[in-house]
This record gives sequence, C-alpha cells and structure tokens, in this order.
Amino acid sequence: MNNFKIIPVIDILNSEAVHAVKGEREKYKPLTSVLFKGNDPIKITKKFKDDYSINEIYIADLDAIIRRKPNLTLLKEILQITDIKVMIDPGIISIKNIVEYSKYSLDSLILGLETIAHFKVISECLKIIGSHKTIVSIDMYNEVIQTNVKGMQNQHPIEIIKKIERMGVKKIILLDLFKIGQKIGGIPPLYLKIRDIYNGKILVGGGIKDIRDIEMYKHNNFSGVLIGTALHDGTIEIEKLRKINLN
Repeated sequence: MNNFKIIPVIDILNSEAVHAVKGEREKYKPLTSVLFKGNDPIKITKKFKDDYSINEIYIADLDAIIRRKPNLTLLKEILQITDIKVMIDPGIISIKNIVEYSKYSLDSLILGLETIAHFKVISECLKIIGSHKTIVSIDMYNEVIQTNVKGMQNQHPIEIIKKIERMGVKKIILLDLFKIGQKIGGIPPLYLKIRDIYNGKILVGGGIKDIRDIEMYKHNNFSGVLIGTALHDGTIEIEKLRKINLN
C-alpha cells in the first residue's frame, strides 16, 4: 500500500520517556533502548531524525492524559526540531483543549476515546483543525472500548467507527492498551473487519512483535503501525524499517 508509515512511539511520563506495558501506567518505568542512552524525549527525537532518518513520531503525553499536566514546554522544544512531524495524544477532553493545541504546528492531533468528554469534541475538532490533522484513537482493552462518553459505552468498536466515519473522520488508530509492550503479534480478526468497513486510513498501535508483523500489516492494506517495545529492545532492526518503506 502506498504511503505505509512506520512511526516510533515516545510515551512521556514525569517529562521522561517511559516503557509502556498493558496500559498499567502506574508501573511504567524509564525507557531503556538499544538505540540511544537516556530517556530525554528531546534527545530521543533528535536521535531518530539525525541518526536514523526518521521524520515522524507519535507522542503520548501521559502527564496530560493521567494528571492533566501537559508537557507544553517539552512539546514546544520538540516542535522546534526541523524536519520532524509530530502526532500527539495529549489527553484531549474538551473543545477548549483542541483550541489550545491548534496553536502548535502539529502534524496530527489525536483524540482518544478514553479521554474525550463527549462526541461533539470530535466534530468540533474537524471544524477547528480539519480532517487532515484529526485522528481518532479507538482506545480498547482486549477489544472492549475504553471511554466515558455515554453514547459510546457498551458499543462494539465497529459501530463506533461507522459513526465517526459518517462525521467525517478520515484517520483512526486502533490502540488496544492490553497489547502495549507485549509483542503479541499477528493481526486480530477484528482489525481485518474494521479495515473492510472503514474507508479512511488505519494505523495500528500495540502488540507489534517483529518485522514480519509490520510486513503483514502493509500487505493487508493498513496505513501504518506505531512501534515501541520491539524497536527499543532490538527485535526490530531499525535499518530494516527503511527497506519496508522503500518497497
């Protein structure tokens, strides 16, 4: 599939990069990686760009998501790095949050079903920053939707995705918190069903095991994957990612 993306994840907690596992955020530990030393998100971003020619990253600002204390100063510094695209999940709750982040030169703003307060937040984001910059994260735990929005609770992921597509959402992330950091591998049957009914772009986060997983998602016409654990522990060699992008 054209424009298949392989995007490294930087999870930020206490203003440091951390290793995320199963969505159990209280247990997250400082990131250790075969690719670089330390856990400074700014240095990590520069390393990705300068040493590995990666020009797009996904940031989960867990300080914002969990504590409502966004790392805005850190974000500003990352955005000053030239030739780097940033998609960020900063725990958007309200339209006010969207207006605040619309002031930054983000490539994409992620609206997580886990944090938004109501459905209107999605439609307003489409109006404020446009469908090309809006991504809805379909937050799940073992394929069960995680959300406080009454209209979404107890609904099947496919029904929710159909609804947000009708609203004009053109990009989604399938993010199963249970799979994060576990390298489970494979494409869940649910994801294939979603691919068949959704006409927009689909990124997948959580559970990526190895290079074969990435090739499988590309072959099955997904739009890209978000990778963390398998990249940092050396299971996926970063040089091989470039070959996938070129083919």
